[in-house]
Amino acid sequence: MSNEKQELMVKFDIDGNEIKLTPSIVQEYIVGTDAKITNQEFKLFTELCKVRKLNPFLREAYLIKYKAGTPAQLVVGKDAILKRAVLNPNYDGMESGIIVKKEDGTVEERKGTFRLGEEQLVGGWAKVYRKDWSHPTYSSVSFNEVAQKKSEGQLNSNWSSKGATMVEKVAKVRALRETFVEDLAGMYEAEEMQQEEIPQQDVIEVQADIEEQTEETKEVTMNEL
Repeated sequence: MSNEKQELMVKFDIDGNEIKLTPSIVQEYIVGTDAKITNQEFKLFTELCKVRKLNPFLREAYLIKYKAGTPAQLVVGKDAILKRAVLNPNYDGMESGIIVKKEDGTVEERKGTFRLGEEQLVGGWAKVYRKDWSHPTYSSVSFNEVAQKKSEGQLNSNWSSKGATMVEKVAKVRALRETFVEDLAGMYEAEEMQQEEIPQQDVIEVQADIEEQTEETKEVTMNEL
């Protein structure tokens, strides 16, 4: 009998597809850095994916850790959040836009992300409607409060070049989460977190690697981790 320690594996099903995750798979394909995740971080990530039916290989969820000694962050893609809201039978639409300060000093809340060069972008807003609620959920955010910056204090590339899109996105996600707590609790999108940018990559193909590891892993429940 082999004395080699088996690696833990968590399995769950999403729309008929079996997802298999081990610490090494998450470390290599999801985290993508040399900063080692802990068993607790692996547990929290796989539990979020399992409960909220998120497929990390479709970039619906990320586990971000840049250096040892700092907690990993669990981040969900905006499309995954919107998808779950839309699938709720009570979803009844959404409105969103930006808040600008015009040359004359007045502040205007407008739909969409269009603004003139002399107008100052100061925030974003969103309304989400539920069929079983008489009033929509309203969320507004300040640009300066949520804009992501580099360590030297400058806005990162997304926020400096697409600030209106970014701040509207944050407002949307917050309004959606407040409206559909039953579906979206614990799901935070990348633009809500103060962190480096997440590289946009294609779907991750790891099935062959997973099958090779199967004989060296054992399936566990969350309580066993």
